[in-house]
Amino acid sequence: MKSVKYKIIFALTGLVILVGCSKKFEDFSKNKNLPLAVPPGLILKAVLKDIVVYPGGYEDKAGQYIASNYTYYGDNKYWTGSASLNYGTLNNIVSMEALAKKASSGSDDNPYHALGLFLRAFLFVNMSEKVGDLPMTEALQGIANSTPKYDTQKEIFMQSLKWLDTANTLMAGFIQNKYLQSQGPTYFSGDFYYFERLSLPTTGGNGTDALIQWQKTINSYKLRVLIELSKKTGEADLNIKGQFNDIVSNPTKYPIFGSNSDNLQYVYNDKFNYYPDNATNYGNNASRLNLGSTFLNTLSSLNDLRAMILAEPARGLGFGDTDFRSYAGAPLGSGLSTLATESGAGKLSLYNYNHYYSGLTGEPTLIVSYAEVCFSIAEAINRGWTTGSAETWYTNGVKAMFDFYGIKDGDNTVTLRKADGTGNLVYTVPFSFTTYFNQPLVKYKGDNADGLDQIITQKYLAYFRNSGLQGYYLWRRTGLPTFDIGAGTGNGNKIPRRFQYPNNEISVNGTNLSAAVQSQFGGAGDDINEDIWLVK
Repeated sequence: MKSVKYKIIFALTGLVILVGCSKKFEDFSKNKNLPLAVPPGLILKAVLKDIVVYPGGYEDKAGQYIASNYTYYGDNKYWTGSASLNYGTLNNIVSMEALAKKASSGSDDNPYHALGLFLRAFLFVNMSEKVGDLPMTEALQGIANSTPKYDTQKEIFMQSLKWLDTANTLMAGFIQNKYLQSQGPTYFSGDFYYFERLSLPTTGGNGTDALIQWQKTINSYKLRVLIELSKKTGEADLNIKGQFNDIVSNPTKYPIFGSNSDNLQYVYNDKFNYYPDNATNYGNNASRLNLGSTFLNTLSSLNDLRAMILAEPARGLGFGDTDFRSYAGAPLGSGLSTLATESGAGKLSLYNYNHYYSGLTGEPTLIVSYAEVCFSIAEAINRGWTTGSAETWYTNGVKAMFDFYGIKDGDNTVTLRKADGTGNLVYTVPFSFTTYFNQPLVKYKGDNADGLDQIITQKYLAYFRNSGLQGYYLWRRTGLPTFDIGAGTGNGNKIPRRFQYPNNEISVNGTNLSAAVQSQFGGAGDDINEDIWLVK
């Protein structure tokens, strides 16, 4: 476990780039130590690795999906410090686009530019969700401007939505004109999410297949951005409801994900890219990490088979292995000593051994998923933004996650570790979708507040160990589900509402930072307990 964590930490170290210090990041397009014609695909591959958030980190604790009961794996306290930002990755995107433009005889009419616009929006929205206002318009200019002014969070979201719209238009043009067929499949390289899976000669693809998937990703992600603006529907210039409805009502112009096969996901392999929890690092972590009560207890209360797939039974509670009452998560508000005692007594559920530690590859890590699209559309219908059946989209989202974990209608195989750890117990557990959806807690209660709560709850469950901080952001925006709070979570029994700005930004770009903090939070300063514009 330690070795894998070190690899992840090393990979993320480069992301802690200061806003005002973006000029220090190496510009691949101008580095004289590299070949004069660096392929843009080489940079794209590095950039695409930066958008995945590996499971098992502080993001999972922030969403109350996992809990530590031992200090070696950290405590369960929320952050009190600064955010890591992705200006280095954004500088690489600028370089990638410049190189692709040069290779295209000075034209931005190429897939790298379209994908670059999506990636800019993805990263700027992600960074802004952490802290609030950020340099955007004057950022990424290198030594030309080492003290960029801050754009408001509203301006960041507006510009990001415009980038996404332009990216969709460009991709549509490439697809219609069969751009990659004329350029040759080797032109658009570095995309290991779609191109290498769909467009290599061995798969019979021609390159256009990947662009189709990226166009779906762009619009599916735009639905995320719009739904996260749910508190800002009164801002006429944002036109949130209209933009959302345009996407849902015009699938020809705005294609979106239609199944799990469309997911933007990071896939692991058994050669050099192991899932973070795997057979090579099974050790104390198998008994030192519990599933969080906010997540697991919700599954148990819904008689949801995901509980048995993802967790081991808490046999100390005295129930059978296939009794949902045996699946009890750790409340993050409790102190480590309490959790250690309870877990040691078998009263809290650990990770399911066979799901996480019997192999090397695990399941893919979702970045943007079909299930999320379903829940976003269901929420929008519930709120009156667009028309359709919220219940259908809600049901489709839940079923998509069942499919993601291999749960089928009928008999399912559940493999659990023996209590003494010497082997496995295999159970056949029947599961009926009809029975599940007819439960009072699950059956959609209509386009009202209760129905919205159900949609949000299932969306939260779908974010388990996926999509970075989205589970936490969902709670911050909606207040659902109810997070466990106590001494174990720190911060004076409060869940932080944001991250602070990077520490060195004070010395590098202090004047602009101070102005941004003052305009957002007034006398409160750079406080993690203050609300950003997005959720006010």
